[in-house]
Amino acid sequence: MIDLPALASLRAVDTHGSVVAAADALGYTPSAVSQQVKRLERQTGVPLLERVGRGVMLTRHGRHLVDQGSRLLTDLEAMEAGLHRQASTVAGHLRLTAFATAMRGLVAPALRDLLAAYPDLQVSLAEREPWDTVDLVASGQCDVGVVHSWGDVPLAIPEHLATHALAADVADVVVHREHRLAGRTRVSPRDLVDEGWIATPDGTICREWLTRMYDGTGRLPRIAHQSMEFSSHLAMVEAGLGIALVPRLGRQPLGDDLVALAAYDPVPTREILAVHRRSMAESPAVSAVLAGLTVG
Repeated sequence: MIDLPALASLRAVDTHGSVVAAADALGYTPSAVSQQVKRLERQTGVPLLERVGRGVMLTRHGRHLVDQGSRLLTDLEAMEAGLHRQASTVAGHLRLTAFATAMRGLVAPALRDLLAAYPDLQVSLAEREPWDTVDLVASGQCDVGVVHSWGDVPLAIPEHLATHALAADVADVVVHREHRLAGRTRVSPRDLVDEGWIATPDGTICREWLTRMYDGTGRLPRIAHQSMEFSSHLAMVEAGLGIALVPRLGRQPLGDDLVALAAYDPVPTREILAVHRRSMAESPAVSAVLAGLTVG
């Protein structure tokens, strides 16, 4: 009989490319993962991994086992979710990953009420960027992920993941109170073509949206400074180093020196989504978490 935890470890080695990386993802020691794979080799009677340089890769037998076994693991996950649905049990351990502003403005406030309402439910939180979150959920390392999608900037979501709309969020242009536009109620990209922006790094979803905002102006946003954290953006705007496009969700109070201006043409709006594997669709715990995170 094939050992299912060992099969999950072999799949993790395939996903992450090494025993060490698989162990880190699963929360095991590398020795434990190696022992599980060796046990699986004894059970099947065929080699499943082969050494390539300093790393390992699946043998032909290992590839067959992972491809076929992944469907089995998915079916077992769906069966477990269905059993919990029949029992109406909101219990167990869910791993939830979210991006920074959602963690501050949505997940953390909701989780307290969720855990109070369902004392048999445990939730572990981790903060990651949306594309990392999608990968973690897709590979089974996370159960529920909170991500964002800006307008027509696509976020690739695999077919075996389901999405659930949680909220809509709007970003404002934040300027210093002494800025020439601080007295305006709203601004468009055409008003800002000569401004220096504080932005997230190139390749991030928020940076792509800022760039697309300038479509039709004949210009690109001039990036003066870069930072991943919106709290750092606000600190730099307060220091007079530029302007920033900052979402409202999870945004800290602006204080007396900063002014938020509504943006239009286009309105910078992002959809906040939850993603989970379709095999967990019947899980009462997943349903409870989705309901608790949904705004309105």
